[in-house]
Amino acid sequence: MKTLQKLAKAQKGRYYSLFVLAIMFGAAVIMQAYLIVSIVDGLFLNQRTFEEVILFLLLLLGVFMVRAVLSYWSGKIGLNMAAEVKADFRKRLLQAYSGQSLIESYTGQSGEKVSVMMDAVDELDSFYSKYVPQRILTTVAPIMLLVVVFTQHVYSGLIILLTAPFIPLFMIIIGKITQQKSEEKLDSLTAFSGRFLDTLQGLVSLKLYGRSKHYKEMIRHSSLDFRDATMKILKVAFTSSLMLEFISMLSIGLVALELGLRLVVFNEISFFAAFFILLLVPEFFNMLKELGSAFHAGRSSTGAASKIEQELSKEDCITKWGNGSMLKQPVSIELKNIGFEYDSKGFALKNIQANIPPKSQVAIVGKSGSGKTTLLHVIAGLLEPSAGDVIVNGRLRSEYREQDWFRHISYITQHPYLFAGSIAENIALGIDATREEIKVAAKKAGISELVESLSLSYDTPIGEGGRGLSGGEKQRIALARAFLKKPLVVLFDEPTTGLDLFTEQLLHQSIRELAETSTIITVAHRIQTIKEAGHILFLKHGALVAQGTHDQLKASVSAYQELFSKQGREEQK
Repeated sequence: MKTLQKLAKAQKGRYYSLFVLAIMFGAAVIMQAYLIVSIVDGLFLNQRTFEEVILFLLLLLGVFMVRAVLSYWSGKIGLNMAAEVKADFRKRLLQAYSGQSLIESYTGQSGEKVSVMMDAVDELDSFYSKYVPQRILTTVAPIMLLVVVFTQHVYSGLIILLTAPFIPLFMIIIGKITQQKSEEKLDSLTAFSGRFLDTLQGLVSLKLYGRSKHYKEMIRHSSLDFRDATMKILKVAFTSSLMLEFISMLSIGLVALELGLRLVVFNEISFFAAFFILLLVPEFFNMLKELGSAFHAGRSSTGAASKIEQELSKEDCITKWGNGSMLKQPVSIELKNIGFEYDSKGFALKNIQANIPPKSQVAIVGKSGSGKTTLLHVIAGLLEPSAGDVIVNGRLRSEYREQDWFRHISYITQHPYLFAGSIAENIALGIDATREEIKVAAKKAGISELVESLSLSYDTPIGEGGRGLSGGEKQRIALARAFLKKPLVVLFDEPTTGLDLFTEQLLHQSIRELAETSTIITVAHRIQTIKEAGHILFLKHGALVAQGTHDQLKASVSAYQELFSKQGREEQK
């Protein structure tokens, strides 16, 4: 709650305006009670006519309106505070998630992260829209009322002082329970969101393997857990409301009893003063009661804030970049004693040393699990090496601007991701390019004829993830991106996997064209792709065991020869 309170105080204009509104609200409450007592006392005890109290009635109507406006503005300021804090938290979460390394971004469930960004952040709303305005109001206005009560009757003020502390004491006890239950509810919600999204994404596989009913039950149990957690919070809320009402009614009853005895039996107080106090005391305890309800909501927000802070404080493998040097062409890359280790898997790259000259074609080869893709991610800057350095044009890569490095590289995976939108938008992907430039890039990638045969041509919409396109068509759109971007370094991760012979030939032709201006680094397993490379890095169990041309490695490295021969026999079949 301290963090949330600090963020509230950071909005100084809004925060201190709530104090001004609280003072005005307290004055309005006192004036309202005074006018009501004056009207009743004048009409029923002093036998005044209606015309004599009409001014008081008009003033009372004005006070009612002022009180309503003050309540409205107090709530509006709270909502504006909440909106600003929520936007800031979502921005920080988005930066944290986008700044994570590739491995860190793959951990956990997407649904959990979305739930934190949406649901957990939304839970903060009640802290600023309810608790903060009510806490400030209860800090100021009840003190004003208590001072007025003491001026009218000391004993009534003492009774209020003795009974009022029971409400904040009860709030502290209930608040701890509420925060714990709120955190349990958020955990249940994130688990439910994660499982639900995972199930939707893998629905086809679940159907094919007959596991849809099992996952249906998992979702049902997750939703029931979330329901139970929510009901526990509501149970605490109802108990809190009941106890607050009980304490308030008991306190008001004690004051009323004491005033009644002194007014009727002992005749020690005037009707005006007694009635005035009886109108102020319920207002006093009502503010404390409202604070109790707002405190309950604030504690729920505190549980959500703890969840958000956990996400923001997670250690990740963010690559550190400089902000000075700009990348210049051509690009040479040196891998100097590169090491990387996955904590969870125990796999590690060990002492990788290699030189990749400008405008060269390099293939990274090895059996499955040898570290090919991991090394490619390190070269790309998606993973930070735990040992060694990546040297680019004689300088540490970390000395370059991050945006400058990524602006000059393209990374084409086995399954490039396409976004919901037009084909032209997916080829440009944020690059400010003309339609003619997009067409030229598509032609170089060998997909222009297909696109132009469509009724909407480059404006043809495609579904999220490239739904409606084959694997080869997705690859060629990814190639068109590379041609349009004109990168200095192009990275391929087994680009020919699952492609037909015609598409594979188009891909190799495109790679050769890109190699005229770019450094090409390819994780390869097909013989044709390996032969295209002028230099090969052969990995085994995370270590670089040999490097050279295809013919050199085939003649001198038995493990490479075995891998090559095995693949040759499989392709001949």
